[in-house]
Amino acid sequence: MTAVVVPLPSRDRPTAGAVLLLGIVLAALTEAIAGTVLALGRSDIIGDTSATPDEFAWLDIGYTTLKLIGFVTAPWLMSRIDPRNLIIAATLTMGLASGIAAMTARLDLLIALRIVQGFCGGALLIAGQALVFLRYPRAHQPLLQALFAMGAVVAPATIAPALQGWLVDTHSWTWIFFGIVPLALAAAGLLLIADGPKSAKEAPRPFDWAGFALISVTFFCVSYVLSQGSRWDWFEEPRILWLALLGVAALLAFLGRQVMAKGRGLLDFSIFGANDFTFAFIVSFVAGAALSGSGFLLPSFAVSVLALTPTDAGLLLFPSGAAFIGTLLLAACLIQFRHLPPFATVPFGILIFMVAMWLLSGSSSESGAHDMMTAVLLRGFGLGFLFLSINLIAFSDLPSRGLASGIGLFNTGRQLGGLMGIAALQTLIDHHTIANLSVLGANIAAGRPAVMERLATMTALLTAKGMDAVAASRAAASFLGRLVTGQSAVIAFDTAFNAVALLFVVAAPLLVAIKIGLHKYAHAHHSAGHGPAPAEPIPLQPRAPVQEQAHTAPAPAEPFSGGAQSIRL
Repeated sequence: MTAVVVPLPSRDRPTAGAVLLLGIVLAALTEAIAGTVLALGRSDIIGDTSATPDEFAWLDIGYTTLKLIGFVTAPWLMSRIDPRNLIIAATLTMGLASGIAAMTARLDLLIALRIVQGFCGGALLIAGQALVFLRYPRAHQPLLQALFAMGAVVAPATIAPALQGWLVDTHSWTWIFFGIVPLALAAAGLLLIADGPKSAKEAPRPFDWAGFALISVTFFCVSYVLSQGSRWDWFEEPRILWLALLGVAALLAFLGRQVMAKGRGLLDFSIFGANDFTFAFIVSFVAGAALSGSGFLLPSFAVSVLALTPTDAGLLLFPSGAAFIGTLLLAACLIQFRHLPPFATVPFGILIFMVAMWLLSGSSSESGAHDMMTAVLLRGFGLGFLFLSINLIAFSDLPSRGLASGIGLFNTGRQLGGLMGIAALQTLIDHHTIANLSVLGANIAAGRPAVMERLATMTALLTAKGMDAVAASRAAASFLGRLVTGQSAVIAFDTAFNAVALLFVVAAPLLVAIKIGLHKYAHAHHSAGHGPAPAEPIPLQPRAPVQEQAHTAPAPAEPFSGGAQSIRL
């Protein structure tokens, strides 16, 4: 498919470029808020909807499944619809669904609205990031991708929980959905104002309905198994086992379908011929597990162990967001203005993140926000060095026609990695809490002198407060039991923090080996003369103005070529 870019001379390009970018970032923020609404508002929503935990789980399963489907469907939609118009439609639909969700407590309607939000969120993220790559020069991409990451990655991991915790404590969970509406309207308005170059597309490929059905089944099974597996003790429950087998079978059938489609399937798998993208796609699973896993552990530890309010739990992550943003901009400036290779910041990101998780593993029930602040800030610094570089490694050398598919696959890998990380950590915490409780309980026998002394002391204190001696003895035993349970949870969370740190100890050597293997394979393949001619990547420098290309270019431009619109930074 080709396209001819038509300039709009009446529009000031630098100003329109800045407005377009701001609109894309605000659109990404709507997904960030909608995607994390269940993290801190879970108990309030369950109470208002009178839902059981199993019924409530469908709000999360529906959103996650359709978000993944949106990731893989967006590239085809972009071949039919102008990406800017696709973002506008998805953002307005997101705002409408959020407005309705804020006014209802019907669980079935909320599930349907979450499904709509998930698909729109996945589509607008892929179209938004692809549009940033395709509309702006390659030379500006480090800083532009850092700005986009603030809405797509930083906000759901740090800023959104702080805002949502405050709204849950001071108002209601419905205000979280209400807050999305003006944000969606503002994003759509900015995107309408930033009317950039148009594209005249030729006939796109037909929609792969068979592939769509297979990947939809895969994503549903994966979402259900990973979100509910820990609750049902994984494969001890036949339902989890059968859904896992069905998901694997559907995935294998989908991959076979894509191979047989020969480039006319749902996704363009030819982009895996680019070694950098293949490597970054594998890394996306590890990075997603680190980001989502640590984002799950911190508020969970704050609420369940430290007994913080949702507001305080959300604010605990806020400094991490500031550090994340600062490091993103620093890494972008180093890469863009000092020409630092993106690979150079990855080891620093991994090392800093590991140190942060190791420091958090020393937390206790007596820890406060000030005790954890150093580790929280280091977490933000590490993630900032890691995520921008991975994005630039993955997409910088992809051809324009395969960029949307590459972004969709990369985000799918990151989302699946996050689901796997959270599921593994939840299972680890559940199992270790029970194991720790058994060990600690076995050492707190009624006849031990230290135990008897502690019980006697607590009983005396309660009796002095006016409680009956028998009731005081029972209360002291109950209080001691709660202390043991709390300490078991502390040890389990500390183990989980260590597990996230050790993730990179195991993954880093494997990733280095994979990178070396991919390089050797590409070199041997090229030396044998079997490799196809490389497709044209996104240009490393801004192209000539579109008006000049119209007279000098021997062939029509690719859709939304990298230099069709520029932005002054």
